[in-house]
Amino acid sequence: MFKNNIKIAWRSLKKQPFFTFLNIFGLAIGMAGGLLLGLYIYDELSYDKMFADVDRIHRINADIKFGGELNTQPEVSAPMAEAVLNDISQVEEVTRFRNTGAVLIKKNGDVNSFKEPRTAYAETSMFSLLGLKLLYGDTSTALDEPNTAVISKSLAQKLFSTENAIGQVIDVEVYGKYTVSGVIEDLPKNSFLQNRNLFLSMVGYPDASAGAWGSHNYYTLVKLREGAQPNDIHQGLNAMVGKYVIPYVQRYFPGITLKEFEESGNYIKYSTIPLTDIHLYSDRSPEFSPNGTIQNIYVLGAIGVFLLVLASINFMNLSTAQSLKRAKEVGVRKTLGSDRSSLICQFLTESGLISFGSLVLAVGIAFAVLPLFNQLSGKSMVIPFTNPVFLVILVVATVFLGFFSGSYPALFMSRFVPVKVLKGGSVQSLGGGKTRSILVIFQFAVSVLLIISTLVVYQQISYIKSKDLGYAKDQVLVVEDVYLLGNKRKVFKEQVKAIPQTKQATLSSFLPTPSSRNDNSFLLNENRSQERAVQMQEWQADFDYVNTMGLELVAGRDFDSRYGTDSMAIIVNETTVKKMNSTLNEVLGKKLVDINQGNGELIYTIIGVVKDFNFETLHSEVAALGIFPSDNAGRMAVKMGNGNLDGTLAQIEQLWKQMAPGKPFSYYFMDDSFNQSYDAEQRLGQIFMIFTLLSICIACLGLFGLAAFNAQKRVKEIGVRKVLGASVSQITYRLSMDFLKLVFISIGVALPLGWFVMNRWLEDFAYRIDIPWWSFPLAALIAVIIAVLTVSYQSIKAAIVNPVKSLRTE
Repeated sequence: MFKNNIKIAWRSLKKQPFFTFLNIFGLAIGMAGGLLLGLYIYDELSYDKMFADVDRIHRINADIKFGGELNTQPEVSAPMAEAVLNDISQVEEVTRFRNTGAVLIKKNGDVNSFKEPRTAYAETSMFSLLGLKLLYGDTSTALDEPNTAVISKSLAQKLFSTENAIGQVIDVEVYGKYTVSGVIEDLPKNSFLQNRNLFLSMVGYPDASAGAWGSHNYYTLVKLREGAQPNDIHQGLNAMVGKYVIPYVQRYFPGITLKEFEESGNYIKYSTIPLTDIHLYSDRSPEFSPNGTIQNIYVLGAIGVFLLVLASINFMNLSTAQSLKRAKEVGVRKTLGSDRSSLICQFLTESGLISFGSLVLAVGIAFAVLPLFNQLSGKSMVIPFTNPVFLVILVVATVFLGFFSGSYPALFMSRFVPVKVLKGGSVQSLGGGKTRSILVIFQFAVSVLLIISTLVVYQQISYIKSKDLGYAKDQVLVVEDVYLLGNKRKVFKEQVKAIPQTKQATLSSFLPTPSSRNDNSFLLNENRSQERAVQMQEWQADFDYVNTMGLELVAGRDFDSRYGTDSMAIIVNETTVKKMNSTLNEVLGKKLVDINQGNGELIYTIIGVVKDFNFETLHSEVAALGIFPSDNAGRMAVKMGNGNLDGTLAQIEQLWKQMAPGKPFSYYFMDDSFNQSYDAEQRLGQIFMIFTLLSICIACLGLFGLAAFNAQKRVKEIGVRKVLGASVSQITYRLSMDFLKLVFISIGVALPLGWFVMNRWLEDFAYRIDIPWWSFPLAALIAVIIAVLTVSYQSIKAAIVNPVKSLRTE
């Protein structure tokens, strides 16, 4: 029976190649899009799931409210790890990481260094806690000694031309020389350790063992004992505030109690997050590695489902629209004894053949465009053809899609009554028109929704790029690693400033675009109570910072080398003034005390106020900030003039090579760094654009097929109208309006939904656009134009046929 169904299905599909092509191609586009998005979503959801006992591994977070600022940090203080092991019995193991960022390294004895972009201090316990294995070395002692390091296999090959680099020495600029004690397999791209090739021993690191409870710099992972739950340790974690943190705070506020600390509006709360949730659910700063968002997964998942549904709707519409051609076949087969179930099986077999044909084409399309999709998404995905689980899922999904797509046409056509269809009942009498209309409305409503979403995403990105951020980011060159110059930094800066095409330069590790950040607490000298404390960013910079960055002074003055006291001066932003409950004029001359200075304290005088500028992404409000004078910097920003940019760069590089021989010249432009901080939004916009076009293509294929069938079934009507004097334009209008009415209804459904969805998306930005009114009529106009172009071809083709020919054949 099944073999017979296959034969009949194959013959039926061959008899109508045009509609077979539309069905297969439409389904293939939807399946290819769904496959690509499915690979992306799977990659995002798989983060950190490769580690042993990962369901028991959690990271400790800290929420700190002090000085009017709430900081949600993924890091905790250095002593936390030991305290957790000693005080909380439900914890089996702890390990810590401390980010060092990019470092310059070389094989000991070599002259030239190269940059290793992501490095971290780590402990030996990382191997047992995460279940990591070493290719060479002992996981139980690998990082137990000072100045030892574990490196990846690829870094071992790069440095020493061999995987077994045990005993080799790496010279890490500034940090010293490290002996390789372990070699690890390259770490997965879908883990929090991604792209890390060098782990330095934390043993001997200055504050790793004697760090203060007030400093939060360590990513701390805990592994719970079997059967323990995260909530079991939260009480113990927060008990540490009174037991350890408050005694530390009492060094600065003698006699203060936990109750007094909290009654003043301050608090410290510890919590945990599963390791596998960090990538998609954590938005703390600074994260150990770049994170995604679960919202994007929901959005892309919805787009993938929409593509498949739209393709299925095409199949349903085209299949039911051809019911007139198949009606007599159904009537004859029922008359000859076929029951409804056998007819349903026959039609489902046809849909299954189309579905598997679409699968072959879809996999080919996905394979061809995957490199481009990887480039767009910033991933390195492959289609896992050798994975049996993937193949099973692909086949099951295809069978389900074929069943889902073919179920309605099968049920619809198998219910035809033989007497009616064999007597020549009209297409309208067979029904299904309303259902097809609803499906067309759904298709175009989704397409209009995606058009609106794409327009809004691109408008928000355009707003971000064009917004006045309060600083000058254009034509600013940032030279990295100037700390390598030591006490020659100022000489280098002055020589760069002497180049005619440069306007100004400043030394600082802290820049408005993503760079170093340093949060600190200050007290008012006139009133050192914790209630008047100020929490703000503490940025060290030289005297030329304000001028080079183009910051606007709204009160007071800039740093000036003519004033000897400016070495202990500070320039704050407007938000700091508000946090101090002061005015621009009143704040000048006030003194702030930095008490977090070991055994001493530093007192700074406020000499100026700069206008607020956005030094974080526009997802966040402007925070309190102070600029402190210092030449101790890791970067130099150079304001470039117009002219020969390449020539100026070459001159700066030549100066660098003279002053730092063997050290790579690393630089970037600040506007590029700014744009990179919105990579996620820009990628989302591009993905929206691509899959919006795919959804429109699928909808148009269906509409094109329906228009062709509509024109075909109305050949006699069109012939009669032309004989009675109807013009081509009148007939075209009449045929097109049947479909345009449905498009207009879909627009009415999609517009309010689009407004709601995109307003929710924009809520994630502290600085956002108001969705302009013209986005909605523009989206509607695009949909109408596309529909008109799709339908008009078939309508005009039908309208220009000679009525004599059409009436004779009818």
